[in-house]
Amino acid sequence: MARYFPLALCLLLFAFAAPTKKLRLFNGKDLSGWKVYGTEKWYVEDGNLICESGPDKKYGYLATEKSYKNFDLSLQFKQEANGNSGVFFRSSIEGTKISGWQVEVAPKDHDTGGIYESYGREWLEQIPPEKETILKPEQWNDLRIRVEGDHVQTFLNGKRMVDMHDEKIGAANGSIALQIHDGGGIKVRWRKLVLKEL
Repeated sequence: MARYFPLALCLLLFAFAAPTKKLRLFNGKDLSGWKVYGTEKWYVEDGNLICESGPDKKYGYLATEKSYKNFDLSLQFKQEANGNSGVFFRSSIEGTKISGWQVEVAPKDHDTGGIYESYGREWLEQIPPEKETILKPEQWNDLRIRVEGDHVQTFLNGKRMVDMHDEKIGAANGSIALQIHDGGGIKVRWRKLVLKEL
């Protein structure tokens, strides 16, 4: 005997079965979809997105033109020279002053994968010494950032670094931004920036 399902149930089943679209934030060719803040260098070379200190040796940011609230972002980075950088989420920028939260990308023993709040509470989660060996200096590293509501998780090379809830983060929205730290002498390569909206 044939069975018939109500339309609402069919639509609900389809919604759960439909694959979530993944977005390539960086096309490997140019800075389309991004906006530069500051005077530091952002350019594309050999399919990599590169941030490099300029003559001013100040903070610089490359931010998505769109805002992303709930997402699962994966990317790869390779530190050259100092390597002090980061990935901001739910951020807003005026000039080179940023409000939002940074997933730290830094040299060994400097909390890569930790969460820092700029112009606010500063460190929310730092990385314990036993996890500092997960970073691979001067090699490609896999970074994953998952943000849903007030829940933030970070993973470095497949290892969980942070798993936290924060009410202030939960209320915010904004762009994703890559940072170059001030001080000069910094160069970081980025590639395979893929975002899945949740």
